[in-house]
Amino acid sequence: MMKRYDAYTVELEPGWVWLVGAGPGDPGLLTLHALSALEQADVVVHDALVDERILGMVRPGVELVNVGKRGWKCSPKQSDICELLVEQAQLGKRVVRLKGGDPFVFGRGGEETHALVAAEIPFRIVPGITAGIGGLAYAGIPLTTRDTNDAVVFVTGHDESGGMSRRVRWEDLARTVPVIVIYMPMKSLKRIAERMIAGGRDPDEHCAIVSHASTPRQRVLISTLARCAADAAASDLPNPALFVLGPVVDFRVWVNWFPGNRSPRLAPLSPAAGE
Repeated sequence: MMKRYDAYTVELEPGWVWLVGAGPGDPGLLTLHALSALEQADVVVHDALVDERILGMVRPGVELVNVGKRGWKCSPKQSDICELLVEQAQLGKRVVRLKGGDPFVFGRGGEETHALVAAEIPFRIVPGITAGIGGLAYAGIPLTTRDTNDAVVFVTGHDESGGMSRRVRWEDLARTVPVIVIYMPMKSLKRIAERMIAGGRDPDEHCAIVSHASTPRQRVLISTLARCAADAAASDLPNPALFVLGPVVDFRVWVNWFPGNRSPRLAPLSPAAGE
């Protein structure tokens, strides 16, 4: 029986690799192309952070290969993952490379497509909702509002070495960007906060840490820049986690809609905000 969305989907052909974004966690945030890919795949090569409910959407008998990189534990090398994708496609399989969030937002999608091009493997990109957008929405924190910020930046909390990203100019970010979203921040959170304060950021500015965003295990910690690392340690927040700093954090007071704990409706922040 044909599904109503079939007219909008594309055939995943044998020998192809689709790089698919699984979103931040909630299966309902999958795109139609992502759902179609899971229904057509012969093998799904997935990250450790992909929600189990999403993995349960594949056809019976589909091979699931976990290549997740978990913290600083022993995990597959990126070169091995690229080689696996090429090998599976060369066997004539319909391959889905399933990534949490979006394949091209701190997801190594660029490296994997480079390997596929070198091996002359055809591929397709299926974007997903990145955690910095979807996860914060589920935490009740808007990325932008008209009265608070005209810019936002996404930053990774660590580089390929596992330490705090050396390419990020943290003090410059603190001075120039009103809202800063940091992926994978937990290991370096104390040092990141110290450098932002050194760059002129107010130590008492509100920030939030969102753990397991958009899932039933979601937890949100509201703190200040000066206290965030200590509060996070005391709360024992598990990964994956997301950090956001800026005036938009205060909107959670009344935008806290998930999983049903709606706050009382408040007056707008200003006449402009309520127009």
